[in-house]
Amino acid sequence: MKHSLLLALLLGGARAALAQDLTNNGATLTLTGGAILSTRGTLNNASGTLDLSSGANQLYVGDNLLNGSGATLTPGTASTVTLNGTAAQQLDLKGAGLANLTVNNTSGGVALPASSNADVAGALTLTSGMLTTDASSTLRLLNGATLTGETSTRYVAGNLAAAKASVPAGAVTAFPNGLAITPAAALTNLTVTRTAGLNTAQLSYGTNAAGTNAGIDQIWRTSAPLTDAAVQLTWLAANDNGLSNLSNSQVWARTAAPVAGSGWARISASQNAAATRSVTGTVPATAGFSFFTVSIAAEPLPVTLVDFTALAEGPAAVRLRWATASELNNAGFTVERSLDGRAFAAIGKMAGAGTSTTAHTYALLDGQLPAGAKQLYYRLRQEDTDGVVTYSPVRSVAFEVSPNTLFSLYPNPARSKLTADGLLTGAAVEVFDAVGRRVAIATADAAGVAQLVLPTGLATGVYVVRSGAQAQRLVVE
Repeated sequence: MKHSLLLALLLGGARAALAQDLTNNGATLTLTGGAILSTRGTLNNASGTLDLSSGANQLYVGDNLLNGSGATLTPGTASTVTLNGTAAQQLDLKGAGLANLTVNNTSGGVALPASSNADVAGALTLTSGMLTTDASSTLRLLNGATLTGETSTRYVAGNLAAAKASVPAGAVTAFPNGLAITPAAALTNLTVTRTAGLNTAQLSYGTNAAGTNAGIDQIWRTSAPLTDAAVQLTWLAANDNGLSNLSNSQVWARTAAPVAGSGWARISASQNAAATRSVTGTVPATAGFSFFTVSIAAEPLPVTLVDFTALAEGPAAVRLRWATASELNNAGFTVERSLDGRAFAAIGKMAGAGTSTTAHTYALLDGQLPAGAKQLYYRLRQEDTDGVVTYSPVRSVAFEVSPNTLFSLYPNPARSKLTADGLLTGAAVEVFDAVGRRVAIATADAAGVAQLVLPTGLATGVYVVRSGAQAQRLVVE
């Protein structure tokens, strides 16, 4: 026969507060034999022991469930904790774990406070209400744990981690937070963390450099980089993040934690995910990626191009230089030139590095300039092996600049920062040392102003500041 322990828990140092709160200050509270404990208020295991380990015991909490930093919570393997409040609830276990957790909150949801993780070893069941963590806390599903009941109106928003002791080679292993992996070689002790629904760039969704394109509001990260593996990503409609045409969905991946617009690489063809919200991609054997998300072909995320400059070399040539941080299936670059910044034509091609996670630099000299041109525009056309094309920002170069139109430079002498004024919009301005090495670069804004930051510890002496065909002397103190 099951017993209610609501009154029995008033013994041995446990204390009942108003509104049916239960606070344990030093006692050992034990549920055995399938017992049921129910409280409409807060259950605070402040400094004692709460032992649920003997049987399929059930604990119902209508307000907060708190576990003190010096307290002990023993969940066992069969007990179930149900959070069934009618207002916002807090789950603060200070890193302790539960066997099974059910969220049945009818209004307000359940939240993990900052920097307070919680583990679930068995079943996490969502029947009503959201379960939310902030950026610094994580709900962790241990090896073998399951998750049921997620919908667009009830799911784990924030950080949801899931662990697997083994991921066998050649077989699909589905993690309960929406990532499935089929590796070529077996993996051990892999954890996948899904960050979803926080509506925060570079935390729960990726962007391009300008911030104009954004992926879904879910990013998955693996505790170790994936190499030579197929991945399948499944998300909720609530996390579409404004993407309206899912018929050309694509998988994107990167090696390190997202920053604005850099490092994302596409690892799948376009797929129609409108009905399933599920896409598949392939991590090549030559790459290793730890972060995964989804965007659409119309709003690509990657900008692996980290530097692109076009500088005049005398009155009859332009030197193009660019660099990439990483490349994936990169067939190559086409350099295009324009007289008006609108109609471009190809002037040269460079082969890409294919797939690489290391930096690469490229250079091309345009030595056949159109006669009489006073300003030229350049861009890069990058093409993947499957034909997908991405364009770089446009760079401009001006010619026939008379001495009285030189840009201004101040302060001069300088120590750490200086301003170049009177430049063309979008023009690059560079600082070179006495042997021709570039030590700083910036791009002029719409007002023709560029802010240059000199490297820390730069040697004192005379340097050259150049923009297009213009050059000025700079003294560094």
